[in-house]
Amino acid sequence: SKRHDHLISCPVSHSPEYFFFSCYFFSFPVSWAGSFSLSSMPTILTQECFQNVTETIRLVFYVLFEQDPNCFVQWEGSHFHSFLQQPFLPSPWKSGASLCRTQVALGGFTHPRYDYREMLHNATFCLVPRGRRLGSFRFLEALQAACVPVMLSNGWELPFSEVINWNQAAVIGDERLLLQIPSTIRSIHQDKILALRQQTQFLWEAYFSSVEKIVLTTLEIIQDRIFKHISRNSLIWNKHPGGLFVLPQYSSYLGDFPYYYANLGLKPPSKFTAVIHAVTPLVSQSQPVLKLLVAAAKSQYCAQIIVLWNCDKPLPAKHRWPATSVPVVVIEGESKVMSSRFLPYDNIITDAVLSLDEDTVLSTTEVDFAFTVWQSFPERIVGYPARSHFWDNSKERWGYTSKWTNDYSMVLTGAAIYHKYYHYLYTHYLPASLKNMVDQLANCEDILMNFLVSAVTKLPPIKVTQKKQYKETMMGQTSRASRWADPDHFAQRQSCMNSFASWFGYMPLIHSQMRLDPVLFKDQVSILRKKYRDIERL
Repeated sequence: SKRHDHLISCPVSHSPEYFFFSCYFFSFPVSWAGSFSLSSMPTILTQECFQNVTETIRLVFYVLFEQDPNCFVQWEGSHFHSFLQQPFLPSPWKSGASLCRTQVALGGFTHPRYDYREMLHNATFCLVPRGRRLGSFRFLEALQAACVPVMLSNGWELPFSEVINWNQAAVIGDERLLLQIPSTIRSIHQDKILALRQQTQFLWEAYFSSVEKIVLTTLEIIQDRIFKHISRNSLIWNKHPGGLFVLPQYSSYLGDFPYYYANLGLKPPSKFTAVIHAVTPLVSQSQPVLKLLVAAAKSQYCAQIIVLWNCDKPLPAKHRWPATSVPVVVIEGESKVMSSRFLPYDNIITDAVLSLDEDTVLSTTEVDFAFTVWQSFPERIVGYPARSHFWDNSKERWGYTSKWTNDYSMVLTGAAIYHKYYHYLYTHYLPASLKNMVDQLANCEDILMNFLVSAVTKLPPIKVTQKKQYKETMMGQTSRASRWADPDHFAQRQSCMNSFASWFGYMPLIHSQMRLDPVLFKDQVSILRKKYRDIERL
């Protein structure tokens, strides 16, 4: 039952002929390895995949090499085979002699003139023919490298084909029409090629880049089979951000998510709900929270205001709140922890959420402008206070900075607009360990929200205008809001960033140098021509 997958002989330079015996996954019978040799020519044994199951296998081949100098043993792995040994090449090949095409096609030898990975990443199309390894390494390598797979295996089931439309990321060829493949590929327009390559990157990152994602994707597909009434449709699986981040328990209507407005021909929401996080008692009518409430209520886009009362003191009487043209709902949190500001409250009736700290200072004009910008970027966080992260080489950890530089990677939720779906993701997607850390420190909830949104969108937030100071400087130093002046506050945020990055497995935050200002902002033209003229005076 000895399997001979390839028996090929071809001359190499002016060297004697070499006999190639190439085996596929675990098809090489170790028990008879020592008896396999040819006295008439040097023999090269190749195997396309070795599992590092036991040291016995490698020892057998070393003995084989030592017993018969004419028999060379060579195996090679790609970046998926980090546990494999370096390839052994006979001396004629090391000196720069060329290999015949048959040997290169076998994939078992290293060409001295070409780098496989470099060629793979520079290629536009990658031919993936029929073979035992089609479903794993070669196909996944092509996806990772943004090389459009050209499939030549009639009847082969592509991974997750139940939900993934592979026609958007691969060229499906026919083995019976092999000679038509070159002309078919040449006829593909450059715009189509770009779309195919972009889709390969999306599918790789969303479903195949780690064992965890492959397992999660499998489980989610099984869940969709069981709960068909809330299963994801094809658009969700094949459109960014993918099926793992779009939770069907939130809604069965795609228009309730911030990612599909363009696909459905819908416009982003025209109203927002302001959610003010209050942590200090209401003792004066001149407190910043009341000024902020009035400014938000005057916005033409404001539908309602929710005051999340996380203060230890009892709720103020209704007459203490200012009269507004929009409803004001006061919710007293049961646990009164930091994560409660991101709970998916049923009282939030709009898709857009204006998140505000109680000591935030914003004018109605600033609120209006930020919301109009968000309508163009409904999947992102849009707001005023920007922060950044960096890698500290000396400490070998991530750092957090509030210094004003030429870029940023976070927009704090103390004055920001985002889609309310992120409240649901924050509550149901993130692990309890991260939320408990935030609640125990009473800190870092805004950083965690930025991590989440950047991980989902693969995009940075958006800062609006050049405003730097957004906090009320006259807040009492005894209030909980004065935590910004606490020296431990900054150190805690540094620690939070590294804990968050550890859970995500990478740093999802993305730097941006873009800032959006109103048209004619700071231009030397008549003030009457400017729509948001008050912003320049602030």
